Amino acid sequence: MLSLKYIRENTGYVQDSLTQKQSQVSISDLLEFDIQRRNCLKEVEVLRAEKNQVSSSIAELKKGGGNAKEDIAAMRTVSNRIKEVETELRKVEESIANDIYYVPNIVHSSVPVGKDETGNVVIKKWGEVPDFSFEPKDHLRLGEDLKLFDFKRSVKMAGAGFPLYTGLGAKLERALINFMLDYHVTKHNYTELFPPFLAHAEAMQNTGQLPKFKDDMYEIPEDALYCIPTAEVPVTNLHQGEIIPESELPKKYAAYSACFRREAGSYGKDTRGLIRVHQFNKVELVKFVHPDDSYKELETLLENAEAILQALGLHYRVLELCSGDLSFSAAKCYDLEVWSPAENKYLEVSSCSNFENFQARRSNIRYRNNSTGKSELIHTLNGSGVATPRLMVALLETYQQEDGTIKLPAALHPFMNMDIISIP
Repeated sequence: MLSLKYIRENTGYVQDSLTQKQSQVSISDLLEFDIQRRNCLKEVEVLRAEKNQVSSSIAELKKGGGNAKEDIAAMRTVSNRIKEVETELRKVEESIANDIYYVPNIVHSSVPVGKDETGNVVIKKWGEVPDFSFEPKDHLRLGEDLKLFDFKRSVKMAGAGFPLYTGLGAKLERALINFMLDYHVTKHNYTELFPPFLAHAEAMQNTGQLPKFKDDMYEIPEDALYCIPTAEVPVTNLHQGEIIPESELPKKYAAYSACFRREAGSYGKDTRGLIRVHQFNKVELVKFVHPDDSYKELETLLENAEAILQALGLHYRVLELCSGDLSFSAAKCYDLEVWSPAENKYLEVSSCSNFENFQARRSNIRYRNNSTGKSELIHTLNGSGVATPRLMVALLETYQQEDGTIKLPAALHPFMNMDIISIP
């Protein structure tokens, strides 16, 4: 989150950033609460000084045998007023604590200004669009013919949007996860984690999912837990409340998790097969970095995610998101979109974001500055490295053969112990 002091001292800049993000949040009420808070603090300070003075006067009167009745009454009046102001102060601080969590992160100056996804900028394309000498099938038809997944039976288990991978489809899903984890650990020097798939409200709030996106999450109220929408949540909270030595930066983690998203309001939109689901698998990359290095680290993070698609030989493009399409917590973000031959369009498989100190302030994650010895807020970044559902779509459709088989890219051969998925 942004600090109240920062909002107060940079009101115009913050409001402009909110406008760029198409945010409807108003900071005027927050600033009014801030004025009330500071007025309460000043009044309490004055009243406490007055109470101390009266208390000293009472002590002197009693010591000299005088009548302190009037002073005692005056002190009682002051004490009651202190309680009233402190009650008002608590209410104001509660309002501030609630409202400030709805204020999105500011937009980095390098982000292109735009109203929505139409303002995103294509900055790179890699590989060639697949060219077929036959009519290509979509991933649903391929999966059905090869018995890779079964959406009809999965509905019996959990309803629509919860995929059931079967046979070689289950093996391919597992192979993709293992391939990506191994790649990021061995080639990019990430430390592998296997985090919990549930998180409490504080962890969700620290990363920016709560309170704004509560309706998109699966909640378990009896245990005060949520199903995680991404491994970003538990992994970012790994260092919650810690001070990391500067010499240990950057810290880089790769984690597999299942991800759960209700996708409230998106029913009927791209819900065919694996394109939009409520449960999916993803390898997440999370970095804790020095503030001076965070934008250099963002470029490296993007390269790490791209390396997966390149190793699999899949055509993709990189988008720099405009201000109106940025997420709540991000200061700058790139999206990776892989090509789907059957859909004849690009599908997002990764977002790589720099949150600067937005999450770190919520989570109280700091580093120890070697020069000053002081603790300062760290910068956090994360990116999908990558999500599997649309990756599976692109993989099956790109490598399909005329006879209905899938010729797997070489990178997956060791994980599948085969090079072709054939019709059983």
